Amino acid sequence: MPRPEAVYRDRSTLVAALLAVSVQTAGCAADGGEPSAAPAGIAPPVARVIPEQLETHGHTRIDNYYWLNQRDNPEVIEYLEAENDYTDALMAHTEGLQAELFDEIRGRIRQTDLSVPVKEGDFFYYTRTEESSDYPIHARKRGSLDAEEEVILDVNALADGHDYFAAFPEVSSAGDMMAWAEDTRGRRIHTVRIRNLDTGETYPESIEGASGNMVWAEDNRTLFYTKRDLGTLRSYQIYRHSVGTDPADDMLVYQEDDEEFSSRVRKTKSKRYIVISSSHTLADEHRFLDATDPEGEFTLFLPRERGHEHRIDHLGGHFYVRTNLDRAENFKLMRTPVDRTSTDQWETVVPHRSDVFLQGFELFRNYLVLSERAGGLTRLRVRAWGGEEHEIAFDEPAYLASLSANPELDTDILRFGYTSLSAPRSVYDYDMTTRERTLLKEDEVLGGYDRADYVVERLHAPARDGAVEVPVSLVYRRGLEKDGDNPLLLYAYGSYGSSMEPTFSSTRLSLIDRGFVYAIAHIRGGQELGRAWYEDGKMFNKKNTFTDYVDVADFLIAEGYTSPEKLFARGGSAGGLLMGAVVNMRPELFRGVVAHVPFVDVITTMLDESIPLTSFEWDEWGDPSELESYRYMLSYSPYDQVEVKDYPNLLVTTGLHDSQVQYWEPAKWVAKLRAMKTDENRLLLKTHMDAGHGGGSGRDREYEELAFEFAFILDLLDAGSGL
Repeated sequence: MPRPEAVYRDRSTLVAALLAVSVQTAGCAADGGEPSAAPAGIAPPVARVIPEQLETHGHTRIDNYYWLNQRDNPEVIEYLEAENDYTDALMAHTEGLQAELFDEIRGRIRQTDLSVPVKEGDFFYYTRTEESSDYPIHARKRGSLDAEEEVILDVNALADGHDYFAAFPEVSSAGDMMAWAEDTRGRRIHTVRIRNLDTGETYPESIEGASGNMVWAEDNRTLFYTKRDLGTLRSYQIYRHSVGTDPADDMLVYQEDDEEFSSRVRKTKSKRYIVISSSHTLADEHRFLDATDPEGEFTLFLPRERGHEHRIDHLGGHFYVRTNLDRAENFKLMRTPVDRTSTDQWETVVPHRSDVFLQGFELFRNYLVLSERAGGLTRLRVRAWGGEEHEIAFDEPAYLASLSANPELDTDILRFGYTSLSAPRSVYDYDMTTRERTLLKEDEVLGGYDRADYVVERLHAPARDGAVEVPVSLVYRRGLEKDGDNPLLLYAYGSYGSSMEPTFSSTRLSLIDRGFVYAIAHIRGGQELGRAWYEDGKMFNKKNTFTDYVDVADFLIAEGYTSPEKLFARGGSAGGLLMGAVVNMRPELFRGVVAHVPFVDVITTMLDESIPLTSFEWDEWGDPSELESYRYMLSYSPYDQVEVKDYPNLLVTTGLHDSQVQYWEPAKWVAKLRAMKTDENRLLLKTHMDAGHGGGSGRDREYEELAFEFAFILDLLDAGSGL
């Protein structure tokens, strides 16, 4: 762990670098200047140095940019806007390429499109998009797909006049009432409104400060919804609202007082029960209520226990429980009578298996469907209640098969989705009795896309600890030579047990068709190879995530797929932490790095319980108030480990209203890198001043952001519009 005096020495270097940068134009110096190709007279903005002493466990860190966390400080806004201006200036010469890429990306996607309708009750629900509109239109038809369309929520009309807008509906089981949640800042704090779909009346009440999570009781007049703590943004209160009443009179039915837990509300697939769930990284707790008796009392399903993760659903006289109880690391499926939920009443439906990870399950009146993962790949298994079972077969080396929308119990038709790195997303109906699958829709890729022109591979890279091989999924154009001269974009995430699936995206074709290899490293910290894969990439094993990524990069270079001169890295959020860690470890390995909303100031954030998600995630990263965790986290925290040395070209993005990774983390990281790096590579910060964690809203905005990112990468290769 660095001694305090070492940190002060860094500060001296920092101030010297700042003084040098402040009097130079771009491309003049080796201690933080930009490439000589930058327009004359354009210098990077310099963040004011205001040292803040942060002391923990007797160790002092000096944070010169701590002041950037003042969101309402005009000087902070001015600095972020100056960074945006600088980024725009350095990327101005790529505007033609950006326009070309935007047209390509947009041109492959059918702008007027329709989702596959989902039958629920008497209605078929779907969303559609129109050529001239940025946002979806939610609609339905009663009784038949030949019936007249009813638009229930046109998000385009609601979004008019807003720079950012997101909205989604929740319709009651009877289909007569709709609530919708809308967010105008990207901070995921929603306002809920209610409309009578039979009469078209929008009720006068509006519910502020909601999380967006909500569900209707079966009386079709009572709405349960979740509110956030407006400071930490934790979802912690469940309220009951009766249509037509003042929300100020709404009844608080549950409050989660443990700051390490968040809460949400939902309805079982049977529509029989309302369920309140409180969740933590390592534990869950559920309460249930008869959905026809919304003013009744919730019943505790099982008291919370640290280490016990479980999810419940209902069918007939039983609750079904996906659980890791009794060391079932990869989870098992149990069931228990509705009126006797203690664990001594549980019986096994699907036992624990050491080589198969149970991801989820879907209940039907006659069938049980399991979503599983084995050998790093997904599979769907169908079991008749009391009868035989079978697996739905897929034959590509890397793919994703997933449960789709299946809201009805009384059907023998399973809806599932399928995609791969070369196969556009498809939706199928599968007859579980006859085993016949029917293709309902495959996303159309305009412009003559032929999947036969592309090769998908699944490789395994040896990890340096000798304990595992890391799966790697790749796609590239047929005919590519593995001579080390190919540009390659390597993506990964590696946190929270989130598996990065080998799915299709038509936007990537703008790189792949220019000779790129696109690769996904399925590093530890995800759950691709089961629960142990996740456990081996969190807490005191977190560095495995970073070394796995570097080992995959070295492996792809050794196998002739690329070279350091043409290798690009990409990750976002916790994957942005990955980007920050690997550029500190092996900066020479990458030509360029794109870090979206990166979580890079690990120690400061995880010590501040007022920041959203902090206490909720101590069991993912560690609690730095404990000395051992502090030392380990400090040893990899990207912001704390920035050094005086060369770094690769970097594009960093953030959102001023980000609710998950606060904007000041990437802003501080860039400021410190700009002062301390010794190379002439590009360092660009782009802050979305009207958006949050997911970037801007609207389709064209998304395409513009991708075109900007791809132009950054292609420009570094001096590729222009082709390779």
